[in-house]
Amino acid sequence: MKLRAIFRSTQEIIDRHLPDELAIEAQFFGKNVQSMLKLGRAQGVAIAAALQRDLSVVEYAPKRVKQSITGNGNAAKEQVAAMLLSILGLRELPSSTDATDAVAVAVCHHFANSGGAIGRTKGRGGKDWGAFLRNNPDRVI
Repeated sequence: MKLRAIFRSTQEIIDRHLPDELAIEAQFFGKNVQSMLKLGRAQGVAIAAALQRDLSVVEYAPKRVKQSITGNGNAAKEQVAAMLLSILGLRELPSSTDATDAVAVAVCHHFANSGGAIGRTKGRGGKDWGAFLRNNPDRVI
């Protein structure tokens, strides 16, 4: 039931926001095998939902996300959050660490595809993602 909810919710988000791609953080190898299996299933369902909507999917290792945001692949979540505030020119981020991680993956993907300039993007008319996040706090999950 939970996997179906993730699939449907992902498709609803895709249908509402019409993204060109899905960027997702790859699993990290932890000590709890059951947690890793559950996370892998959830990621697989989200990826399947994107593929069904004909989106390309890009996966980033957690260290790569941290490296692109902070310059340090071993940075703490708090460091990543602080840098995101600075990069995006925001006063605050969503309270959920999962949401902050998602924003970090999106910014990492942006950097990987635009040469690192946060105010310019490829495709979709050169959106300024910092302005988008400031103007649409209810659309950040």
